[in-house]
Amino acid sequence: MVTVQTAPKGISTIKNFLKTALQPVGSTMYVWGGGWNKEDTGSGIDAVSIGVSPAWAAFAAKQGADYDYNTTKYQIRNGLDCSGYVGWTLYNTLNTKAGNEGYVMKAKSMAKTLSQKGFGRYRDKEKVTDHCAGDIMSSACSDCSHVWIVLGECKDGSVVLLHASPPGVEIDGTVSAKGEKNSEAVQLAKKYMQKYYPEWQKKYPDRSRPETYLSHYCQMRWDISGNHVMTDPDGYRNKSAAEILEDLFGE
Repeated sequence: MVTVQTAPKGISTIKNFLKTALQPVGSTMYVWGGGWNKEDTGSGIDAVSIGVSPAWAAFAAKQGADYDYNTTKYQIRNGLDCSGYVGWTLYNTLNTKAGNEGYVMKAKSMAKTLSQKGFGRYRDKEKVTDHCAGDIMSSACSDCSHVWIVLGECKDGSVVLLHASPPGVEIDGTVSAKGEKNSEAVQLAKKYMQKYYPEWQKKYPDRSRPETYLSHYCQMRWDISGNHVMTDPDGYRNKSAAEILEDLFGE
């Protein structure tokens, strides 16, 4: 049973942002278009609602280890895609009421667009030198489109991340900075998915993400100076991925 506490809404701290991002983990399938509106132009009902949709877990419970997202495209109320997930997380962190302007947008442009809104500093992929808790990472390659949230970085340069990627919303880890597949981040992701989301881990055991996650993504890092929407009173920017996971899950 998951013991991470329910995240309070409208509390703009990096810790609460990550606690919010954990809410759909292990119970929400990746659905192409999930979180978007029917017109495919921006946030749908679920992405501007407060709380996790009960329909996500109900749909996920019916899926097996052979889940194929290609067969569920545009079943937009049954799950989330990558930008739908990040948009939902942002909305539920920054809002206490449903129906305000949402944050679902094209994955490739999310980091830059959020920076242009004044949320934080943008870095092109060539200038990304590290990863801090809460960073939003958008793909920069021409043949892919993805966006994810940094939970924390490990000593070996690997990164624990939160994202919606086939088969669903989960905690994963990248390879190390040297390309080692069984990195510290992968080990942490396996540990926490096994302990707190055992059914998901049994169905979908792969926790490793490739080197491209470290080299092919642009970055939006929150401004926590006190003059913008995000703060970091818990000092997550200075904590390792292991320390952050222990704190989030109350260990």
